[in-house]
Amino acid sequence: MLSRYRIGFVGAGQMAEALIGGLLQAGLVQADRIIATDPSADRRRIVQTRHGVTTSPDNEQAAQYCNLVCLCVEPQILDEIFQELAGFLTTDKLIVSVAAGYPLRRMTAWIGGLPRLVRAMPNTPSSIGEGVTAVCYGDHLSPEDQRVAIQFFESIGKVSIVEERLMDAVTGLSGSGPAYVFTMIEALADGGVLAGLPRSVAQILAAQTVAGAARMLLEQGQHPARLKDLVASPGGTTMAGLCRLEEGRMRAALIDAVEAATVRCHELGLTEAGHI
Repeated sequence: MLSRYRIGFVGAGQMAEALIGGLLQAGLVQADRIIATDPSADRRRIVQTRHGVTTSPDNEQAAQYCNLVCLCVEPQILDEIFQELAGFLTTDKLIVSVAAGYPLRRMTAWIGGLPRLVRAMPNTPSSIGEGVTAVCYGDHLSPEDQRVAIQFFESIGKVSIVEERLMDAVTGLSGSGPAYVFTMIEALADGGVLAGLPRSVAQILAAQTVAGAARMLLEQGQHPARLKDLVASPGGTTMAGLCRLEEGRMRAALIDAVEAATVRCHELGLTEAGHI
């Protein structure tokens, strides 16, 4: 499906580059059917050199000549982008936004009519094809539009379809979640160093432990508590460690972190100036 589209990226930052790389690596679209625009000459040069796509400083090129336009800019400048491009974002184009906290209703107000809109929240592991993207649909998408949106984001990982009212929670969990996991890995490695391991060894052990445990959960489909119990033998080392985690309220702290990030995303969305 995507092979029939000319794809324009307004903004050529890290997420745009992840999507470009994923689309090309998956063979879903050819490089000569992609254009990425960005005010930074350095970003344009990097994206063009790495991926062989056309780049430009002129956002109108992406909006005018492409029939799938992906808005990969910070939400605080999205009003400015719509003011510049609204006249080009006609109903023959599928419009995809990855701007955190920027609702579909506001996009519709800028464009007018019956726009074909997709709002998405990918996360940073998308840069290595291991991301997860939550997608919600505008009211005027065809079934093909929906399939195209899924295929577009499956090029960088897994996709979940959600109602728009849940997008703040998505941002609090999977959007901000990699930072929580990196902090956990750092702490596990610190524990290994405290116990006498070299830093380089401790970091590899911690990171691969997290990666392997996550893969095991995804592939086996069991409840995480069940998998935890398989590790924790009676009176053993794991139970001693788990008891200390409970004393430190690790689970409660993680729940609180997701809740706090969700609330903050909602606050930022109300001002249309959100940051993850």
